[in-house]
Amino acid sequence: MKAFEAITEFIMSRKFIPVLLLLILGGLFATYAVRGNNDKRPDDPNDKYEKILRNVGIVLEQGHYQPKKIDNAFSQEVLKNYENALDPDKIIFTAQDIAFFKKNYGDRIDDEIHGAPLKSFQAISQTFLKRFDELAALYKKALAEPMNFSKVEYLQTDGAERDYPATPQERFDYARKKMKYQVLIRYVDLQQERDSSKTGEKKTDSELLKEAVSKVSKLMDRYLETTKTHFTIDELFSGFVNSITSTMDPHTTYFAPVDKRTFDEMLSGTFYGIGAQLKDENGQIKIASLIPGMPAWKSGQLHVNDVIIKVGQGNQPPVDVTSYAVTDAVKLIRGSTRGSEVRLTVKKTDGSVKVVSLLRDQIDLTDTYAKSAIIDGKHKIGYIRLPEFYADFQNPKNPRHASADVAKEVEKLKNAGVDGIVIDLRGNGGGSLQDVVEMVGLFVKSGPVVQVKGRDEKAKVLDSPEKDPLYTGPLAVMVDETSASASEIFAAAIQDYHRGIIIGSSTYGKGTVQTNVPLDPQSESMFFSKPSDGLGDLKLTFRKFYRINGGATQLKGVTPDIFLPDPDDKAKVRERDTPDALGWDTISRAKYAVWEPGFSFRNIVAQVSDQVKSNPKFEGIQQIAIEMEKLNNEEVPLQIDEYKKMMVKTRLMAKDLEKYTKPAKPLDVTSLASDLNQIKSDSDQQKTQQLFIKGISNDIYISETVDVVNQLIGEESIVRRQEAAIKP
Repeated sequence: MKAFEAITEFIMSRKFIPVLLLLILGGLFATYAVRGNNDKRPDDPNDKYEKILRNVGIVLEQGHYQPKKIDNAFSQEVLKNYENALDPDKIIFTAQDIAFFKKNYGDRIDDEIHGAPLKSFQAISQTFLKRFDELAALYKKALAEPMNFSKVEYLQTDGAERDYPATPQERFDYARKKMKYQVLIRYVDLQQERDSSKTGEKKTDSELLKEAVSKVSKLMDRYLETTKTHFTIDELFSGFVNSITSTMDPHTTYFAPVDKRTFDEMLSGTFYGIGAQLKDENGQIKIASLIPGMPAWKSGQLHVNDVIIKVGQGNQPPVDVTSYAVTDAVKLIRGSTRGSEVRLTVKKTDGSVKVVSLLRDQIDLTDTYAKSAIIDGKHKIGYIRLPEFYADFQNPKNPRHASADVAKEVEKLKNAGVDGIVIDLRGNGGGSLQDVVEMVGLFVKSGPVVQVKGRDEKAKVLDSPEKDPLYTGPLAVMVDETSASASEIFAAAIQDYHRGIIIGSSTYGKGTVQTNVPLDPQSESMFFSKPSDGLGDLKLTFRKFYRINGGATQLKGVTPDIFLPDPDDKAKVRERDTPDALGWDTISRAKYAVWEPGFSFRNIVAQVSDQVKSNPKFEGIQQIAIEMEKLNNEEVPLQIDEYKKMMVKTRLMAKDLEKYTKPAKPLDVTSLASDLNQIKSDSDQQKTQQLFIKGISNDIYISETVDVVNQLIGEESIVRRQEAAIKP
């Protein structure tokens, strides 16, 4: 049976049908039970919210892979999650609010999920809105007071390290320090701009301080206003439901109807932008990721964790987006016209500020497809970059999908006469299960790739296609902490077969499978005489991945054979750092035969690992990772001299990191002739290709991986000579 047919048969297993029937019947019951209550109007929002809760409870209890018991303990955990989602800084709610919620609703949410009248959500949300209005007054009061930057005091920005304020003075003190920190940032920036300027009138420190306070005041007014508009009752309720679903596991998610529509549009729609994903971090809008080939990536001037300060449209005055909601900032950056200019003022990780001009382009996935290049040196090495395991799920007949494209790149590299291949899966968050199964088959003989197991089900083994491997030579796979899901399946299979060497840092650890479950009936004719209620959808965790050696990829991820220090390795970004993540376990091993290259990887792994430990560049990267972790855990100084010292230290770390992550000598990288022929008339694609080649040549991790593949080639050559010598 083909891999796709096996996967489809398993995912559409009849064992999940009873859950859907229970859901439909539960929705039916909720509809008629609620309408039998004369105290509620048919359009009462609470009516709809209670239906959603009941149906969510049915799906979680009957369909989740490993459901927690929805009892008082579960209720208390949901309450904490919702409180944290609303107030991560622990400045909005008071200690008295938290105690009141625990006493009155800590043991009630489970009852509401099972059908009791919904009271907890309204009470908590109403208190939140009231306290949020109070917070606005606290910020205004704090900004009106004189600020003494010579006083030694600190701000704890991590809410997990703080308690909820027990007194009004404690609450105001945190608001005061937070505003003081915001003013300090802008005050120091203005001083630096003044001191570096060679023209114009020099403002005094007191004038700059007044300007900084005014800027922060305007930004906070805008932030409070825009944030308040997002606190609709529906959005607050979506957050409440997601506090329930995330208590089961971090990947079970509720989509309200409007969120589902937005999600679908993102998957299939077309829009114009710069190709950058944004995130909110402590009131700052930061770049979370860049789409390869898109304007932001092509510019070479924007990087992950850059802070976006202002957004300008062409020559128009820029808008300061500090404290904007991410969605509002995205609206300014996106546009409806291809080629229109957007100017971003960004603050780099080294503290410098620069303006980057970009021309909007159509955002699509064409530049995230698999790409290859050749690295010349001791041997000719083929390099393949795969950003994700992409596929057109709406059109399965579309020939453009990850495994097919990688196969084409492998063929091109073989025709170019490469001696070894590197597969780069760093930053690859996963994607199509079918494609990862087929892609493993490009490098190993037909056999098991991954095991998939549902609740109360026997494990199903998914096999690669029944054919000989496309490539049998030396192979290395690069991974990092953001390689997840399908990437981990591929790396684990290559590792279990002993087919190649895995290099990098431990992977993310997402080993669960989700399916989309509508929370209301989609077939009007079968059970209902009216259209769908629009209750939304649940993305439900209902199965788990296991390696062919029996171990789960969940939580632990894949441990590389050769560990390369990564500046983000100590950052808490993996599955194991996520509350309520499902645990690691094992099942029976699948039957498979390991690859026999004629030599052991053990000596190469040991030798390279020793070299990495003594490499001054990797030692520097490891030390910076330790310093960054320490810096992130420290309180922020509010005394101006200490703050400036911290900023100098941050800039020096950024410069050192840039130096350490470049190899001692750039790699000799060239494009394949066939690729150059395809793009010879497209200047944009030529620029993209040049940046692709430059990125490979200046990457110390690729350089180290190439050295490993060179050693694999050497060992294989020895085996071939030995085999030739003993032949008659």
